[in-house]
Amino acid sequence: MFKTLLSSAVLALAGLGLMTGAAQADLAAAKERGKLIVGVKADYKPYGFRDPSGAIVGIEPELAQDVAGKLGLELELVPVVSSNRMQFLEQGKIDLMIATMSDTEERRKVVNIVEPNYYSSGTNVLAPKKAGFKAWEDLDGKPICGIQGAFYNKKTQTDFGAEIVAFKGTAEVLTALSQGRCLGFVYDDSFIVSKLGEAEWADYEMPLPTIDDVPWGLAVQLGDQEFHDIMHETIVEWHKSGRILELEAKYGVPNTPFAKQMNEKFKGM
Repeated sequence: MFKTLLSSAVLALAGLGLMTGAAQADLAAAKERGKLIVGVKADYKPYGFRDPSGAIVGIEPELAQDVAGKLGLELELVPVVSSNRMQFLEQGKIDLMIATMSDTEERRKVVNIVEPNYYSSGTNVLAPKKAGFKAWEDLDGKPICGIQGAFYNKKTQTDFGAEIVAFKGTAEVLTALSQGRCLGFVYDDSFIVSKLGEAEWADYEMPLPTIDDVPWGLAVQLGDQEFHDIMHETIVEWHKSGRILELEAKYGVPNTPFAKQMNEKFKGM
């Protein structure tokens, strides 16, 4: 009886070891298949969006290509949204996630966010000029669109009294906003700035002061230390070389204070 229990325990531990190994084998699996699978946004111009041919392009897909090139692998881009990006990484559907994700302590319990952070943005609202918003408190009792899984939805509702109407992706939100089903869209200010540069949003504005500036974190699976270390070196090189500044300029984004500060910090190292 004791021998049977002991054998079962040994087998269980061995199984756990195999499971742990599998969970940590993303980079090895990518090298074996000859292809790096990266989760990126496909609805967040200019960071990740589809061009007229349907291909996913933008700042983050180009960063993903940098990583694949460094590893000598082909690149496959998988579109993700805020509500599933961490799950895709946990489940092994992607090897790496570069998808406009704010770096928070809660998310660090789920995925392995790599330092230094590669980007940053704050929270603001895209609203029609006729709404007349001047302060965050003006959102009290108003229907405000948001993205499922975005951390600032709760704050906007709890602190400022907004009635959050959540959608899966930005395309659905923008449609709802243009149809008047909500009076604003709470989201990253970097995205809002890019939208305000488009003719169809000429009657809209970003009227509130940006709050909660939070760095963005790209992530690998928990426990994948080898890939984590490679990505640490890669991000440092992006900042040192000015790669982030270059991509901002390419996609029509004014160079952000964060990107400039990080370039100054690392280029002398």
